[in-house]
Amino acid sequence: MSIFHPKGNWFRPPTGSERLWIGMALAWCLVMSVTMPWWHFQGKQNAPQTTYEVEPAVFEDRVDEFVETNQVGEMNNIPIVQPEPGGDAYLMGRIWQWYPILKLKKGQTYRIHLSSIDLQHGFSLIPMNMNIHVLPGYDYVMTITPTTTGEFSIICNEFCGIGHHTMTGKIIVEA
Repeated sequence: MSIFHPKGNWFRPPTGSERLWIGMALAWCLVMSVTMPWWHFQGKQNAPQTTYEVEPAVFEDRVDEFVETNQVGEMNNIPIVQPEPGGDAYLMGRIWQWYPILKLKKGQTYRIHLSSIDLQHGFSLIPMNMNIHVLPGYDYVMTITPTTTGEFSIICNEFCGIGHHTMTGKIIVEA
């Protein structure tokens, strides 16, 4: 019977506690509307970034060259690379792997290049609250300065196929 209008005077303006709750909801919306842009610029939770177009094959060649010149070890048949502080580091998403493992120094600034060579992937740095969509054809460059030592896991948070649950990586930060 929803295609018919209710009979009689069915609308009554809010009164009493209904008005209080509507007012509180409106006030909270206004507070959040101001807080979210302020936090975006003042909260220092967003890494400065730039995005460039790049052919996936070209990006893969850059990653391979980066690995050849900066490899310092290996973990589970994946190269561990240590870029020069202040330099560029490359991290590639591909069917079901983040490649290579990055080894960074605490307090040093790096430009991290992220891209995918096959599908859309999600870059999520755990336990940090950093989530980035990584698309083929785009080189996402972010400037970071690690402030905490340890091993940080990278997971893909964008479904990328049957092996999605195995798509992990690692960033190691040392003093």
